[in-house]
Amino acid sequence: MIEYRNLRIALLGAGSVGSQVARLLLEHGDELAARVGAGLELVGVAVRDVDAPRDTSIPRELLTTDAPTLIRSADIVIELMGGIEPAREFILLAINSGADVVTGNKALLATHGPELFDAAEQVGAQLYYEAAAGGAIPIIRPLRDSLAGDRVKRVMGIVNGTTNFILDRMDVEGSTFDDALATATALGYAEADPTADVEGYDAAQKAAILASLAFHTAVPVEAVHREGMTTVTASQVESAEKAGYVVKLLAICERLVDPETGVEGVVARVHPALISRRHPLAAVHDAKNAVFVQAEAAGDLMFYGAGAGGLETASAVLGDLVSAARRHVAGGPGVGESTHANLPVLGIGSVTTRYQLTLIVTDKPGVLAQIASLFSEHGVSVEAVQQTVASADPARPADEPLTATLVIVTHEASEAALSATVAAVSADDSVVRIESVLRVEGDTP
Repeated sequence: MIEYRNLRIALLGAGSVGSQVARLLLEHGDELAARVGAGLELVGVAVRDVDAPRDTSIPRELLTTDAPTLIRSADIVIELMGGIEPAREFILLAINSGADVVTGNKALLATHGPELFDAAEQVGAQLYYEAAAGGAIPIIRPLRDSLAGDRVKRVMGIVNGTTNFILDRMDVEGSTFDDALATATALGYAEADPTADVEGYDAAQKAAILASLAFHTAVPVEAVHREGMTTVTASQVESAEKAGYVVKLLAICERLVDPETGVEGVVARVHPALISRRHPLAAVHDAKNAVFVQAEAAGDLMFYGAGAGGLETASAVLGDLVSAARRHVAGGPGVGESTHANLPVLGIGSVTTRYQLTLIVTDKPGVLAQIASLFSEHGVSVEAVQQTVASADPARPADEPLTATLVIVTHEASEAALSATVAAVSADDSVVRIESVLRVEGDTP
């Protein structure tokens, strides 16, 4: 057997993930080489500052601030810098220099994925990105390869560990959002500025990637409907528990037919939702991630594991590295991304779903019938109503009306009809305020 030459590996970035990749590659290089059929030689690590402290020790002679020269000398480039630029510039340089690329950069792929995939296809290179949408969870390959012959109908997942940790604390321990966020920050799950997580930006980027793969259609991140979870309250979480639900921030990507136009397309959305405690996603605790896939032939599939963490994400990166190295040894061009379907990307108004509304209303005769008539006028059927009358408060001013709480769960209806119903209800004189509006996803309890 002819021994293949060593493959030269360049690493861009030495943060929490990059430093672990470097360590594992140096410590387990012989074992990885045996799996590949060629030696894997880490020829350099590009960093902004060679003297900056790092999670693991990297030999100083491997560190460089000259990323372009390092890239041009490599067979495979691993990009773990994050951000858009100069990561985009460096990946394009690597591709055009004939290298394959491994990246975990979800923000870059969500915004410039088609450009990068086209560039790779033009020169026969391959872009690998298993770490971009689920950390250690193997979800990219199943969607891209294993289910390529199936028809995926829906992908629904918890793809952000920080938000899941916060909501899990609120559910299990009764914490407030602020207290749970403080705990997540103290434990290192949340950044000092948690906006990208709690406002759903991180999950939206991952939803764009997953939808593009699942439905063979380019889905830009700006087309993903996004709602954060900072308005979720402890009382909402408690009410959900009593009703047999749990609140989760979900990324949902689905193939559907618009009820108004009859056009088949793709919708991707990120928002807090109620999910039945009998659903597998309800059992995802702490900072774990999980993706639930529904396919026409394969049925229901679930992928569960660590969605973040330096060591865990490094596992996915090294898996891609082994795949890229094996391709070099075997020869042949890279496999392009499958975007042949080119389904239209629809807005959230095309979705059919269920709502749970919590209303504070004046406690007087006829209010429930009045609210019900507003639902009926907009073609939304009510499945269940729970009414709680507030206890009389001796300190209440005489001219202040008594109030009651209505919790209304709807049957399935179009998002457009449900949104119009909410607008009509909020304008009604008998409604003091709308306490919360949450979509209901998954099986009913």
